[in-house]
Amino acid sequence: MSSSFYEILELSSGEIVLKRSSDDGSSEPLVTLKFSAESIAFLGAGRFEVAKAMIEAGMEAASELAEQNIDDISADLSDLEQHILH
Repeated sequence: MSSSFYEILELSSGEIVLKRSSDDGSSEPLVTLKFSAESIAFLGAGRFEVAKAMIEAGMEAASELAEQNIDDISADLSDLEQHILH
């Protein structure tokens, strides 16, 4: 199983994106964050740290959802096995 590496980049447009490190630039970013002018004025250079925290929280939540889905599938299979006659 190969592992993926990701990078968080700030584009010239001001958007902050999450991309696969191996991406040659041809694919769409996995996540794109765009702050309003008001948010940029308030956060200043700190907007990158805020974006990083948002992306990390999102990845953690996605991981937890994936684990929950695996647990749900395992429970469904267990229920199914109980109903199978041999």
